[in-house]
Amino acid sequence: MKGESVTIEDLRRLMEEFAKERDWDQYHSPRNLLLALVGEVGELSEIFQWRGEVPRGLPDWNEQDKQHLGEELSDVLLYLVRLSDICGIDLAKAALRKVEINAKKYPVHLSKGSSKKHNSTDTTNNTNNNITNTKEVINDITESV
Repeated sequence: MKGESVTIEDLRRLMEEFAKERDWDQYHSPRNLLLALVGEVGELSEIFQWRGEVPRGLPDWNEQDKQHLGEELSDVLLYLVRLSDICGIDLAKAALRKVEINAKKYPVHLSKGSSKKHNSTDTTNNTNNNITNTKEVINDITESV
């Protein structure tokens, strides 16, 4: 896998094997994995705590801080992948579906440049034309899988 793109399915299989080799399946209940995930999100939050707003690309961060961030982001991702697997959820498909739902909730003509929640935008004139680009991207992704 080194140097190649890694899919969610690759990570799912890797985490499944990792747990199996260590006989950890017995501890990987949805509840336990969720609590572990929440703990990792807390550790991720600590990295940003007290830093104020941080610009994209983290230009003022040293390599050690960036590496630590990568490790904590990875912990969150790996627990999320494992939790979805144990719950029988195809995370990639669920994520694509959620993007499609959000495209409908936040049509471009009402949401562009706005941070308002979907229930505070007027969706009475919502048309399918506003989600065309998002659907095209989703279709491209699903066709390549």
